[in-house]
Amino acid sequence: MTSYLIHHFLEKHAQATPEQLACLHENEVVTYGEMERQANRIARLLRELGVRRGDRVALFLENSSAYIAAYYGILKCGGVTVAMYATATAKTLSYILNDCDVGVALTQSKHLALFGERHEQLPKLRAIVLVDAPINENAIDRRAWKIFTSYHIAQQPDTSLNLPLINLNLASIIYTSGSTGEPRGAMLSHLNIVANTRSIVSYLDLTAQDRIMIVLPFPYVYGKSLLNTHFAVGATAIIDNRFVFPNVVLKTMREKAATGFAGVPSTYAILLGKSAVRKMEFPALRYLTQAGGAMAPALIREVIEVFSGKKIFIMYGATEASARLSYLPPKDLPRKLGSIGKPIPNVELRLIKDDGKEAGPDEVGEIVARGANVMQGYWKQREETEAVLTAHGFHTGDLGRMDDEGFFYIVGRKRDMIKSAGNRVSAKEIEEIILEHPNILETAVIGVPDQYIGEAICAFIVPKNGALVGSEELVAFCKTRLPEYKVPRAVVVRESLPKNASGKIMKEALRRE
Repeated sequence: MTSYLIHHFLEKHAQATPEQLACLHENEVVTYGEMERQANRIARLLRELGVRRGDRVALFLENSSAYIAAYYGILKCGGVTVAMYATATAKTLSYILNDCDVGVALTQSKHLALFGERHEQLPKLRAIVLVDAPINENAIDRRAWKIFTSYHIAQQPDTSLNLPLINLNLASIIYTSGSTGEPRGAMLSHLNIVANTRSIVSYLDLTAQDRIMIVLPFPYVYGKSLLNTHFAVGATAIIDNRFVFPNVVLKTMREKAATGFAGVPSTYAILLGKSAVRKMEFPALRYLTQAGGAMAPALIREVIEVFSGKKIFIMYGATEASARLSYLPPKDLPRKLGSIGKPIPNVELRLIKDDGKEAGPDEVGEIVARGANVMQGYWKQREETEAVLTAHGFHTGDLGRMDDEGFFYIVGRKRDMIKSAGNRVSAKEIEEIILEHPNILETAVIGVPDQYIGEAICAFIVPKNGALVGSEELVAFCKTRLPEYKVPRAVVVRESLPKNASGKIMKEALRRE
């Protein structure tokens, strides 16, 4: 069958290879055939609850086979998935549910109390479906919503609904940070996600023999792309939610014969700085991917050394692009260190200067993208949509340059440029220099108000394994590698940096301190 809808990925392999392993999670083993049956039952229950094409359904679950079944089940019944991190606060939960008019939510019994905290602020929510049986009957006022459990799911027929849907239908709303401070929902269609999935599958050369080790949360667009790309080829998803204990995850990788691993920069910083990865071998591992922000060249070199012989893909993208916009082929990594590569298949990238003209080689401009993977817009945010979707394409907010071979490089974020003493300074450039220090694990550079120079450069650092790195030492280190106006005026040593659920460092939290 031709896969033009997201859930066709699951359906195709459930029909062709029903006994193929779809998901491995701790001691649980789920085949494609069983995953399809679980998804069909959820789809039918949602239809009974009145969910129709275009209706938003919330996913408030940890990574699991139940999450996968719920995700594809929502799509099968024509619904729109609204995924939230399982670590979300009651405030964030209620904001998102109300913003996109969610009527039904799928969650776990352990999260019922969080819904209970906000039941008076969720007037549009009419039903909650628990993928497990309730463990605490008193966790929620059952008069507020109709509660359905795994028992109700199991009672549904396990055959497909086969609804008449097209790929222009809305499939997912993924919330990301907005300029107003409140999260905004990027609207992704089936076409957006399927087009992006196909492109990623082609350059990673994925097959049914692949097994991806997933530690990134599924609500994160990168995490969701890991699921869809591997289900598109009938491969296996290995789930382990214990990355706070990186050695446990590495053990799972080895025992389950993972062929792929994916992470954001902090994922690799933790692996290299807080695990026994250097003492371990992974004979089945074929490739690694990195996205979710620029990874410092010093860290990339370390990853290349530790995972010698493995293909390493440096990638770039955005939630609004269904995940991916460019990638650097492994063969080009050593000679193009620091590059985000070239556009993925079926994507066009350009650099647009402030005057609207296209930048030439080595000129700096904003990275603007066009492709079938670019979102429809932000949910109920017309002004924000019009600001980023123009005649040029999708404005990423990232400043970049292109070399004479067509390889792109990130220079910084438009909003992450520090204006100090009349100079525009890239925080990313300083961070990359700091990470060349042998005893620095992580860093974040921000501008702090200064009455004399506008903004002073402040560097937050996390030393490796308790190493002692003082302010004076780091400033001296930077002075040998940076001009004076780019050297941090202040250095703050921390045991850790604030991160969101996808592992990205939250600079806004540092700015508020």
